Amino acid sequence: MALKYKRVLLKLSGEALQGEKSYGIDPEFLRKLAKEIKEVANLGVQVAIVIGGGNIFRGVSGATQGMDRATADYMGMLATVINALALQDALEKEGLHTRVLTAIEMREIAEPYIRRRAIRHLEKGRVVIFGAGTGNPFFTTDTAAALRAAEINADVLLKATKVDGIYTADPLKDKNAKKLDKLSYKDVITNGIKVMDSAAVSLCMENNIPIVVFDVRKPGNLKRVVSGEEVGSLVEGEGL
Repeated sequence: MALKYKRVLLKLSGEALQGEKSYGIDPEFLRKLAKEIKEVANLGVQVAIVIGGGNIFRGVSGATQGMDRATADYMGMLATVINALALQDALEKEGLHTRVLTAIEMREIAEPYIRRRAIRHLEKGRVVIFGAGTGNPFFTTDTAAALRAAEINADVLLKATKVDGIYTADPLKDKNAKKLDKLSYKDVITNGIKVMDSAAVSLCMENNIPIVVFDVRKPGNLKRVVSGEEVGSLVEGEGL
């Protein structure tokens, strides 16, 4: 099979791991996701993953309830490591070789993030999961995903969501929302389109990394994206 993308950065939200649950991790969804990732990895695609922690704790939410923002963000980073370990376990049960690299050192359970080491793992065919965001408060895991994508020279940033692309409004709330198949980085930033935060989009724009927003819950979508099929919405240099 011809591949459009050889090295991808997959951004998973913590909420995606909830599946149909209201909190925590849905083991059934995790198993299905691991099989999707295995299918892509077996094609020879180098897969790196940045995972959020919103299914366990969200820093911004904690800050709005009176908690110090930096403290809340550090708690959110620890939540991402919990998710990273859960995903690692699911992937290894599928027979994949994995490494979890964290921006905050916790050597007993994961390797510290070192750019060259991460790239070497990818070259050896290991799935690399990045935990703890950027290691700094006040930055989202979207920004961490864009940063890691740039650092490892990823061909694309794949933003996994619960909807099949970018819409003019929330399609789950507005039945008149229209899907946008292709738009530019500037379209997203100028119009305040909620794809990723503006810092993440700017990083992708500066490093010419396309962003594909797609529904991760639909079986086979991940494979379709890496093989170049028009799935979801594409954000790159050219606009509407």
